Amino acid sequence: MQRIIKNGVVVDESWHLLPQDTPFESVSNSDDVIVPLSMWLEHGRALTVRDGGLGVWLESDEQVEDIADDLQHFQVIALNFPVFTDGRHFSSARLLRERYGYKGEIRAIGDVLRDQMFLMHRCGFDAFAIRPDRDPEDALQSLRDFSVTYQAAVDQPLPLFRRRAQPA
Repeated sequence: MQRIIKNGVVVDESWHLLPQDTPFESVSNSDDVIVPLSMWLEHGRALTVRDGGLGVWLESDEQVEDIADDLQHFQVIALNFPVFTDGRHFSSARLLRERYGYKGEIRAIGDVLRDQMFLMHRCGFDAFAIRPDRDPEDALQSLRDFSVTYQAAVDQPLPLFRRRAQPA
């Protein structure tokens, strides 16, 4: 069983991330599943009447605008990083949190490395499926790499100079 980082702790994964080529007919009615965007776009209505939890995952070239009107259906939105140098989903996470007000889980999947997690968290990610060849316990420490941040972000909407100016 894969272990992921969720809300600052390492937990056993309970969701099934379905590959792109999964036939719709094979989707379990009761399992918690994260479906590819293409399956959601084709079978969204049928997916919402299942008994299990529902999430969707997007490739790095897919846009959050494609699911913006459907966010209430998803408990999890997973954003795939095919290679660690592809940072397009940093913006996707911020859009989900700030523009669309999404409150559910935003999970980083794919080529997720420790060095990126602190900044991913600042952009709105709260769950991380670390690469299988890496240790999630070790990666968890990266969320505490820096004790002070200067810029405003999803996790801290006020820049440091504004925080310093506030009465204690």
